[in-house]
Amino acid sequence: MRPEVRTFTADGPLPDQDADEEEIARRAEQLEAVPAPVTPEEARALAACFGPDDCYGVAWSLLHLVETAPGPVPPVTRPGPDAGDWRHTLWNRWGDGS
Repeated sequence: MRPEVRTFTADGPLPDQDADEEEIARRAEQLEAVPAPVTPEEARALAACFGPDDCYGVAWSLLHLVETAPGPVPPVTRPGPDAGDWRHTLWNRWGDGS
């Protein structure tokens, strides 16, 4: 896994919209530092970083970066009923892999 991905994923899920502007900007800068395309392994690690909301659009950037991974298999497993909206969104965009 490339260092830029490790740096982003080490900080865990994106903060919610109540986080301070500096934290949201810092996470956005970390994400922008990750060159596309990502590997399937990196996509799986990045997909674990969705937070509770769209984090002022940063979650959409994360989603689009995850989608740069090659391959027909989604980088996430089918989300359960308690999974966050972003995991469902990613699953729905990738389909069921068939």
